[in-house]
Amino acid sequence: MRTIFMIWLFLSGSLLAHAKILHVGIHQQFITIQAALTVASNGDTIWVEAGNYHEKNLLITKSIYLKGFGYPVLDGEKKYEVISVKANGVTIDGFKVVHSGVSSIEDYGGIKLYDCGGVTVQNNILEDNFFGVYVLHGNHCTIRNNRVSAYSSEEQQSGNGIHCWKSDSLSIIGNTISGHRDGIYFEFVTNSIIWRNNSFKNLRYGLHFMFSQNNTYVSNIFNNNGAGVAVMYSHGVKMFNNYFIENWGDAAYGLLLKEISDSYIGGNHFEKNTTGIYMEGASRINMEKNLFKDNGWGLKIQASCMDITLTKSDFIGNTFDVGTNGSLVLNNFNGNYWDKYEGYDLNRDAIGDIPYRPVSLYSMIVEKNPPAMMLFRSFITSLMDKTEKIIPSITPENLKDEHPMMKRQLN
Repeated sequence: MRTIFMIWLFLSGSLLAHAKILHVGIHQQFITIQAALTVASNGDTIWVEAGNYHEKNLLITKSIYLKGFGYPVLDGEKKYEVISVKANGVTIDGFKVVHSGVSSIEDYGGIKLYDCGGVTVQNNILEDNFFGVYVLHGNHCTIRNNRVSAYSSEEQQSGNGIHCWKSDSLSIIGNTISGHRDGIYFEFVTNSIIWRNNSFKNLRYGLHFMFSQNNTYVSNIFNNNGAGVAVMYSHGVKMFNNYFIENWGDAAYGLLLKEISDSYIGGNHFEKNTTGIYMEGASRINMEKNLFKDNGWGLKIQASCMDITLTKSDFIGNTFDVGTNGSLVLNNFNGNYWDKYEGYDLNRDAIGDIPYRPVSLYSMIVEKNPPAMMLFRSFITSLMDKTEKIIPSITPENLKDEHPMMKRQLN
């Protein structure tokens, strides 16, 4: 063991001894970044001083650390991909990357990673690019603490802020993304984490991923996007402690779950969305300790969903707590707090003595006939709902919380 350590120490020392720092700037040894890249070797660091650099497409094929001071500007002039990385172990740190080309054929990126591993993109400003950061066949790459923004008003003129395709073990941490088509996009991505990002005012989704298994999404904020967050055709998804706020529109929702299974959704905050969660074709999902507040619908669960467990969650101030489109419900609602619950607790164990049916008759009518929403809060709709609670006829008989809580459980 000691022999192995000594060999490692010798090799590391040899690499450090040969590593160079190359300086780029108007009064430095290199005027252009490309000139420094040409003479650099694996393990070298290129320091770039502040200034504007118009170098078309920078191609990185060596394991170098590219460090900017004072946010040097790399300008794609609306024609080129700005930085292309085709080497392992590259770090890009502290640049302002702007104005990549726009194309319906090629996915130009401000920074694009091709078939590489161990790459870090951090502390950069990416502005007015087609795609912000694009990861293609990446593994163990980190995209951290970047500000990514775009200004297109149409989806076809904008790519995604952070776009990841056929990749594994990515870390997307602490980024701010706005103005793109989708803030963060995953397709065929596995075993990755999305943590502490703020994705807001994107044209379509704050987060959109498909066919991506065993990923975790923690402590992100998805605010005021076109349609919130979409999670599709995936399994093994874990989403907890995220905020879904003010995603409004005719077909908008905080979170769309379509054809996903064997997943966990806990500790999330759904507030002021048209629909907090919309579920279709979902199965074997455990949802607990989520807050649904001031949404149009707290939860819409279609009849195609099964083995969904909802527990220890709070429903407060929603127009409708739960909506569905069928009468057969193969899911379990138990131990939640509902502010519309009008039951009693005679034995004072903090659990309601009669079940709560969160699907109102009027919500069933609106589901099938949206124009009926004009009658909301009228006397006749209140009367219909009261009658339905006493003698259920249209609302699903087995969609009920057998043990509703009398007090809020979440702050």
